[in-house]
Amino acid sequence: MESTKLNRRDWLKSGLLSIGGLAIAPHMSFGETPRVFPNTDKYGDFLYSPFFKEHVTNKPFAEPKALLAKLNANENPHGPSPKALEAFKDSAVKGNRYAWRELFDLMEKIAEKEGVAAENIMMGPGSSDLLEKTGMVLFLDGGNVVSADPSYMSLIRVAEATGASWKRVPLKNDWSHDLDGMEKAIDADTKLVYICNPNNPTGTITDGKKLEDFCSRVSDKVPVFIDEAYLDFMPNDVQKSMVSLINKGKNVIIARTFSKIHGMAGLRVGYVVAQKEMLDKLQKITRGGMGITYPSIYAASASMDDTAFLEKSKKLNTESREHVYASLDAMGMDYVKSYTSFVLFPIELEGKAFLKMMTEQGVGVRSFEIHGKNYCRVSMGTMEEMKIFSKALKKVIV
Repeated sequence: MESTKLNRRDWLKSGLLSIGGLAIAPHMSFGETPRVFPNTDKYGDFLYSPFFKEHVTNKPFAEPKALLAKLNANENPHGPSPKALEAFKDSAVKGNRYAWRELFDLMEKIAEKEGVAAENIMMGPGSSDLLEKTGMVLFLDGGNVVSADPSYMSLIRVAEATGASWKRVPLKNDWSHDLDGMEKAIDADTKLVYICNPNNPTGTITDGKKLEDFCSRVSDKVPVFIDEAYLDFMPNDVQKSMVSLINKGKNVIIARTFSKIHGMAGLRVGYVVAQKEMLDKLQKITRGGMGITYPSIYAASASMDDTAFLEKSKKLNTESREHVYASLDAMGMDYVKSYTSFVLFPIELEGKAFLKMMTEQGVGVRSFEIHGKNYCRVSMGTMEEMKIFSKALKKVIV
């Protein structure tokens, strides 16, 4: 066993074991997350845990161009910002150059926004890349990761593929994280606690003050990774980042992305904020920022300055979400109140059949089984797309 661990570490350090070597593959339904191949049940659905699985159709989803409303990947239909597009276009001519100086400039800009030092920032091509790198590096010698179930699976799947075990703690009845249960689950082999807030696929939040107290206390024992990909969609009165804990010396890692509110999912820019010692540990094996293109760096910087676009993006997302609520109310259907760019709601139909029927209507969505009950997760598109979704859903559930 010890020889296996050493070989794994040597392969990673030599660059021979990449994300591809860990059997990462695109999700067949064109989702937002590359994943390690999960276990499947006898129906071919993806089994994430005894409580949580994803329904998968027998055939891959239609390509985006074949869908009237592509609402299965939590993409922002309103972006990128016009200023970001202009910056991308203007800088593309220098795409023959490496962009290290420009990347450092972006890191300085992000650090100023977050109120930390630039040495606390590590860049990556999207936040999922950084989640996965953390999962690889921290679990070279095994150990376990504690997280909620269900939650975003990117870090968990890579950690398991690297050699970790997953200690899953079911969400509470209100869909918030069971922080007490998670703290009790920590043992001598725990290498990381992972929290997605707002959570995916539920769209729910855990109280900011309670989470801050938890992170402050628990990070003295084990690193805590807080994934804040959807933070910018939250109302200002409940929006609370854990970045403030960095200047208090706490061993936390906070992930942010340009894929959501900035509408740059295809341009691939994200970052984590962490203590320098943690980032040094990650970058001994993997290089932060190496996968970001020259024009994407300029686009990200320009998007940060386009506050009017960011505010409009949030407003339009909220309007689409309210439309979904109203449509579900009119159909007599329940839903989980969301603080993100997607809504989860229970369905009576079997998941595969539901996906097939929605796809036949030209609408791409996702379907999960959580604690034995079927759910649909619909991403927020344009208002036109949401109206197409509502019309299709009404036909399917009748």
